[in-house]
Amino acid sequence: MSDIAILGAGAFGTALAIALSHHGNRVTLWARDPEAVRIMNAERCNARRLPGAAFPANLVVTADLPAALASARTVLLTVPMQSLAGLLAQAHPAEGSALVACCKGVDLASGLGPTGVIAAACPGAIPAVLTGPSFASDIGHLLPTALTLACADAEAGPALQHQLSTPVLRLYLSRDMAGAELGGALKNVVALAAGITMGAGFGESARAAIITRGFAEMLRFAETTAADPDTLRGLSGLGDLTLTATSEKSRNYRAGLALGRGEPLPEGMTIEGVATAQAVERLAAKRNVPMPLTAMVAAVTRGEVSVPEAAAALLARPLKAE
Repeated sequence: MSDIAILGAGAFGTALAIALSHHGNRVTLWARDPEAVRIMNAERCNARRLPGAAFPANLVVTADLPAALASARTVLLTVPMQSLAGLLAQAHPAEGSALVACCKGVDLASGLGPTGVIAAACPGAIPAVLTGPSFASDIGHLLPTALTLACADAEAGPALQHQLSTPVLRLYLSRDMAGAELGGALKNVVALAAGITMGAGFGESARAAIITRGFAEMLRFAETTAADPDTLRGLSGLGDLTLTATSEKSRNYRAGLALGRGEPLPEGMTIEGVATAQAVERLAAKRNVPMPLTAMVAAVTRGEVSVPEAAAALLARPLKAE
């Protein structure tokens, strides 16, 4: 039995807390809002974020950040990407703790991925990233799920793999943290584009083309980084893209549907692909990497072009070999 802290009580953090405590771990789930914590402890579930998924007895929920970190040497970070740096500025995990990023995206302020933010804020920690095709409702209701756990530390990685795996949560280990987190970030941009395509009524054939060409952009961008493009062909890239760009359970896909229909983005929903599109557009321009789909998603979400104008611009691009 091991002590695990999960910082962030959204749907995904709650789901992981349930799955890992169900497997016998002592899990502490931290939430910012004391009133939300009081309700979760009283009801023994997170009815607002993950209805129908009961808390095991060995799952503790608290709003006390130092208490959550007191005995845990494995810490899962399940806050949104743009909140990660702020959280790590408040948290003081023990030296040598494994900090596992479960958020997907690129930090707008620094241009770093989640493990880069961890390394900058907590240089004594062991950074890792948990990513791949998964919906919180599936994990929280103990349905079979396979994810990628990326950790560059040759000793800590296998230990984390065994600690965080359960009979229904299967983790595949990778040393390529850059590739794993890049796949998780970029697929959200493509999912937005896929949703926009369907929301605008362009059809499933167009969506298939968007997903395929979007994946080509993901690989092209990966080649300019320390990432191994082959990593993006696995669960953390292609697998996550397949799920996120085709299902209305995906927040980014639903946001794209709204944009395609001419509706505003849903309020109060974390849509990582919006910020990621802006950050990656800047990085791609600096590196001279052609990413027309990402640029159009960034322009549409900024309100600079309409969906019909974006579609016309993409269709008017010069013909070329695949």
